[in-house]
Order: sequence, then structure tokens, then C-alpha cells
Amino acid sequence: MYRVTIGLEIHAELKTRTKMFCGCKNDPDEKSPNFNVCPVCMAHPGALPVINKQAVRSVLRVGAALSGKVSDYTRFDRKNYFYPDIPKGYQISQYEHPLVQGGSLKGVSITRIHLEEDTARSQHSGDKSLVDFNRAGVPLMELVTEPQIRSAAEAGAFARELQLLLRYVGAGEANMEKGEMRVEANISMGENGKIGTKVEIKNLNSFRSVERAILYEIERQSGLLEHGEKVEQETRGWDDTTQKTFSQRKKEFSHDYRYFPDPDLPYLRIGEISEFSEENLKKELPELPWQRRERYMELGLKKDDADMFVRDSVYGDFFDEICKGLSSEGISLAANYIANDLAGQGKTADSGNFRKLITMVLEGRLSSRGAKDTLALMFADGRDPEVLAKEKGLVQQSDESALATIAQKVIAGYPDVAKDYKAGKEVALQFLIGKGMMESKGSANPQALREAIQKILA
Repeated sequence: MYRVTIGLEIHAELKTRTKMFCGCKNDPDEKSPNFNVCPVCMAHPGALPVINKQAVRSVLRVGAALSGKVSDYTRFDRKNYFYPDIPKGYQISQYEHPLVQGGSLKGVSITRIHLEEDTARSQHSGDKSLVDFNRAGVPLMELVTEPQIRSAAEAGAFARELQLLLRYVGAGEANMEKGEMRVEANISMGENGKIGTKVEIKNLNSFRSVERAILYEIERQSGLLEHGEKVEQETRGWDDTTQKTFSQRKKEFSHDYRYFPDPDLPYLRIGEISEFSEENLKKELPELPWQRRERYMELGLKKDDADMFVRDSVYGDFFDEICKGLSSEGISLAANYIANDLAGQGKTADSGNFRKLITMVLEGRLSSRGAKDTLALMFADGRDPEVLAKEKGLVQQSDESALATIAQKVIAGYPDVAKDYKAGKEVALQFLIGKGMMESKGSANPQALREAIQKILA
């Protein structure tokens, strides 16, 4: 029996005004190639880098949120390898002394979180390759987990939660479709509790790709082992078209990169910078995704609704505003309408009018169907829900004499059903109520109508 062991290395571009070591604009939406470049990020002779303080702060905030240990001493190193997207012939990164060590997310231990610079973007077409250096030098956070993940679904959930965290603490948007967050998965299949030969899958750029690539690799490695073949330690890519991994190169080891301290950058004594103290970092943190999710679950929300409000803070913030002062029934009702009707339409509403709508439902003046119809009218012109409901005849009737008239008409129209109810068939009452609702065009209060029919039949 083989045991799956998965570790993740996740790169995320940080949201800063300028690049990691120079004053060039950090703009992921720049369309003109090689526009945000300068002698520093293009590695011209004599150009000297300067550390971006905001990038350091962002990584430390992520570390504090994950309960990691902020290093008292840290430094930047040169990671040496040659590729057209690295103008210097080395990448400025961190090796022995990362900014953050330890911590955990979704029960998975974090090994380290460090800071480096991103590479340029290569485009290959036929026998030509083009390089856009706009991305070269953009601050890049790398988070490395311990090999504790046991399934593709768990890996996907971890990556999704990290994306939310980066957004909540303002470190970055981590849009995978823009390449702002990339996942690398290390997968091995071992026997007797041991970790097998590790295979790395590079640059997975969607959560679906992360999960499918891992599932495929588990199947591929299992097949090799079951046939008595060896798994090669290598780096593989993921082909979204064929839904298969493919070999790229033999896996490098850390000594292949010949790390050494960058002589152009100062070492950092984080412990001597008061604003970067653990106490100050934690004090400045906002409510974190898992804290917000837990708060919603304690309010009695369904898990899917709680997840949606955490994932989409526009609707989460709207819900928080609406539910102030509402009863538990009102909170559940508000969550349902926001998750299904507002989010379903991709819209929001005026908070005061929306709260009035919920209050009308709680008071029995609007049925569930009437509330949905009124909400649709509110989308159209944004007016007061009570005015709109009255104009369209959606306010529920609770007037006893009016409901008694409807009840008498229904009973007279279906005498046999009335007899069945008197004979003890409860389903007959539901039939009569349904006909009464149709007679009132949905405006009757169902409970009041039930009582009016029962009173006459009694």
C-alpha cells in the first residue's frame, strides 16, 4: 500500500507601489512590454539594488497571521542559474535566513516564508522567443509547506485559503489567471510510512490544475511502482490540454544554485525595527478568513453561505452591515437572500432598503415569493420596498374579513375537498390553502388564510 505525501511551494506577487529592489512601477496590468524597466531591474553594470520596505512588511504580516516566527536576523542571497528571463544571471532570493519560519495553515505546517524577486515573462512562438521585463524584479513571496498534505483536494483547499489570506492582509491579489500566484507541488509515493522519491510539478496556475495535476501524478507514480519500475526524481510540467504531466528536467538540488550572500544588500535586524515586532504586527492584522468563517458559523449560517461571504468580501461586508440588530431568524433570512438573490444576480442593494425588506418578511407582510419579486423591483429602480410591494399588490393580506371571504369562496368551490378535511385528511387543507393563495394572487398571509379556512370548516 502506497502513501501519498505532498508538499507545496507557492509563489505570490506582492502588491507594492514599486518593484522589489528599484523604483520601477509594480503594475501587473501594464500592456506595453518592457515599459516598467530601469538599469537596476535590467542588471546594467554598476546599478545597485535597494530593499522595498513594504514588501518586507507584507511578508511579515502573512507570517504573523500564520503564527510563524519572525526572524530576528535575515539577509538576501544570490541564487545562481542562467535563463533568458533573469537578466543578472542570478535571482536575488533568501536561503539560510528567511524572513519567517514555522506557522501553519489549515492544519499544514509551514517550513518557511521568504522574499525574492520575480523573473521576466517569456513568450515562445515557433523558432522565436520574446522576453518582457515588466515583471522582472516584482516582489515575490515564496511559502514552503512541510510534506504533510495527503490528497489533491487538501492541496487545493490550502492554496485557496492562502489566496484569501493574502487578500485579507493586503499583501496581494494573488489572481492565478494573471500569474500573480503560482503553485508547485512535490508529490511522492512511499511504503511503510516512508516518503518516496519526490517529483515536482512546476507553475500550476489554477486551483483546478493543482488538483488535477496531483491526481494524475499519483496515478502515474502508482502505476510505475506497481509494475516494479522506479520513479525518477525530476521536475515535470502540466499540460492542461492533455490533462497530463510531462518531464521537463532532472530535479536540481540547492547546492546546484551556489547560493551566497548578496554583497550589494545590507543584512536586516528585524528585531531592532519596532514596527516589525510580533506584537505590533499581530495588533495590525484584520479579521482573518478562518476567524470570519467561524463567526458566521456561530451565527447559524450554512457552511456554503459562510464560505461565500468569506470568499467575496463585498457580500460579506454587506451581510455584516445588514445583520446588525437583527434576530437570529432575521440573520438567517438575510444570509439566504444575499447568497441566493443578490449574489446570484451579481448585484448589491441599498442596505437600509434591504433591511426593511427583511423586516417586512419577519413581520409577515411579505411572503418569500413576494420578497423575491420586491427585491427584483428594487434592482430596477432602488425605491423603498414597502412602496414597491404596495404598488404591485405584493403586501400580504392579514385582514380577517377579506381572508374569510376568500376562504368561503374556496370551500364553496371544492366541497368534496372540504369533506375530506373534515374526515381527517390533512392534505386536503393544504390543497384549499393553495387555491386560496391563487385566489389572492399570492397576497394572502398563508398562516392567516389557514386559520380562516379552519375556522369556517370547524
